[in-house]
Amino acid sequence: MSLLRAIKIVRICARYRLDTVFPNHKLLFSIKLLACLNPGCWLVTQRYSRGERIRLALETLGPIFIKFGQILSTRRDLLPDDIALELTKLQDQVPPFPSAEVLDILQTTYGKPLTEVFEAFDSQPLASASIAQVHCAVLPTGEDVVVKVVRPGIEKAVRKDVRFLYAVAKWVKRVWKDAYRLRPTEVVAEFERTIIDELDMIREGANASELRRNFIDSNLIYVPKVYFDYTHANVLVLERLYGTKISDIETLYAHNVDMEKLARHGVEIFMTQVFRDSFFHADMHPGNVLVDLHDASNPKYCAVDFGIMGSLSDDDQRYLAENFLAFFNRDYKRIAQLHVESLWVPAETNIQEFEAAIRTVCEPIFQKPMSEISFGMLLLRLFQVARRFDMQVQPQLLLLQKTLLNIEGLGRQLYPDLDLWDTVKPYLESWMRERYSIKNLYKKLKANLPSIIEKFPDMPELFYQALYNLAQANNANGDSPKNQD
Repeated sequence: MSLLRAIKIVRICARYRLDTVFPNHKLLFSIKLLACLNPGCWLVTQRYSRGERIRLALETLGPIFIKFGQILSTRRDLLPDDIALELTKLQDQVPPFPSAEVLDILQTTYGKPLTEVFEAFDSQPLASASIAQVHCAVLPTGEDVVVKVVRPGIEKAVRKDVRFLYAVAKWVKRVWKDAYRLRPTEVVAEFERTIIDELDMIREGANASELRRNFIDSNLIYVPKVYFDYTHANVLVLERLYGTKISDIETLYAHNVDMEKLARHGVEIFMTQVFRDSFFHADMHPGNVLVDLHDASNPKYCAVDFGIMGSLSDDDQRYLAENFLAFFNRDYKRIAQLHVESLWVPAETNIQEFEAAIRTVCEPIFQKPMSEISFGMLLLRLFQVARRFDMQVQPQLLLLQKTLLNIEGLGRQLYPDLDLWDTVKPYLESWMRERYSIKNLYKKLKANLPSIIEKFPDMPELFYQALYNLAQANNANGDSPKNQD
């Protein structure tokens, strides 16, 4: 199955002549050869632009590759404009599936005619993406809603591609001695969990509900209401939001939106989700973000599509925050120590050498506006450092890394001169002060007090047992006083 999928991928790349995008790359020789042997491919380069060919190839390859294209579409600094603009169509302009199938799915799901479920239903999709498509409707109570319907057969297609990715990961581990640092199998497993979760509309509804609760009184972002009575595993019904796509820069300027404030608010929302709530929207491409233009001087975000959410453990939160702050303060030794403490690099790592390597990567990017900072280049250089110090990819942080890239892409489009570091540093400093404040420590102690009281009577016995086990271990090692001369 994996071999057949690999052959199909090569055929699709040949059909759209992706070998002409990187004409001198030796790994594309098989694609070039296959394209030359197929007369149907000869005129493709004249019929479609290179951006269109890349987009069409990703659409044909399926949802996993469409997701990849969505991420790339936000990286205007890494892609030529013509390719980046074409890939933005993958965010919500994926070819829809037929309306007849939509109606059939909904009637089967609800077990009755749609006229008994909705006051009105628009069979023409409002948006169509890789996993599902969205239709407008009106509830019997009069509320405007959107109905998100999972594509038929999508789970089977996703699982087939995931199996292919596992095969690729195993192959990479066999042929590349440094592959263990990337942990390819674990990365694929994390991706599998994420995308399979994205197929469950009840889970997405729960995600939206929690995010809405976290920001219910916020002036920065609005999260739509979930109608759980109408939601099923393959259908999600949400409050309909009206706003302007964040990628529609011309409209935002036409309404005199404060673009700097909008960009700063985006960073603040992200940091709040990651560090205050440990629950963040991890699919922040422009197709999933709207802007409420009622108050252009204080623009408000509107979030949609909650299929991919991320969370961090308390330890990951602390290590990330301390790493960021050490970076802002140019404390490269602390960064090196934190990596060792968190086991992101081996415990025997030479701190001084690692510190020097981190300094070489980080120092040049300070005091530059966002337009001159490339996270892509920074990540590449950090990977080069990682090869020297056996740093491994942390699968639990992949969603966070992906979201950081999306945030950077949005920031570049909105306000290229935004100083990301100047925006983030005060927030992190405030978060750290709050985390270790007397008030927060008291709050944690109060929350854990019932558990402490419950275990308190067992404390003397547990303490005695620990001392006894330690003594036994010392005796086994020949370190007891009677064995010493």
